[in-house]
Amino acid sequence: MSGPPDPPPPGAQEASDGPLGEVRTGVAALSLRYQIGAALALAVVAVAVCVHLGMMFLHVAPANTVSKKHSETIADWIYPEFEQNWKLFAPNPLQQNVSVQVRAEIRTPDGGSRTTGWYDLSAQDGRAIDGNVAPSHTQQNELRRAWDFFVSTHDDDNRPVGMRGALSETYLRRIMAMRLDRVDAAGPDGELARVQVRSRTTDVPPPSWSKEKVSGEPVYRVLPWWTLPEKETRGGIG
Repeated sequence: MSGPPDPPPPGAQEASDGPLGEVRTGVAALSLRYQIGAALALAVVAVAVCVHLGMMFLHVAPANTVSKKHSETIADWIYPEFEQNWKLFAPNPLQQNVSVQVRAEIRTPDGGSRTTGWYDLSAQDGRAIDGNVAPSHTQQNELRRAWDFFVSTHDDDNRPVGMRGALSETYLRRIMAMRLDRVDAAGPDGELARVQVRSRTTDVPPPSWSKEKVSGEPVYRVLPWWTLPEKETRGGIG
């Protein structure tokens, strides 16, 4: 025996409100106030999508009058989360394995300090992705893109080049602080004081039929120690 019919959703009108008893569904079933709210929400989403697509187009398109005039605005919108590149395709696909690692100096309650071993964050991400049929964008790209962003804005001596150098350092440092806090590197009573990042690069072995010779020795790029702001010592955002 069926129960009473479900009540209409908030703001919905009676089904017989339409002309000649026409049944209203979807947005049309909402009261005028809710229809206006839904229209405004859709308009905001549409504007945001249009702005984002416009910024992406100006970022990847050849330099033109508009992109040159508003280059700073476009860069602020795109970097670092939405940067685009073509390294997978041309002219030379990546032929190296790059692993990003971090260690921390921990401040203890008694005023002392200790240094952790190196955490291989790239290996951690690889294990999280392995066997996952739908890994998240963060698992796949956050760490890699942060490191690429840093390398592209610094010289071989790790000195910033251009205005985005400081931004790339802050972005990478915050990721390190959050990842170290996630694995509880400081322990229950300690807190992160400084972090140091390095990369370990190894060449991908060539196929058996190739005559190409590559070195099997890893190459390290070690960055200086970075002191964390107060809010980042427990994994927060400073």
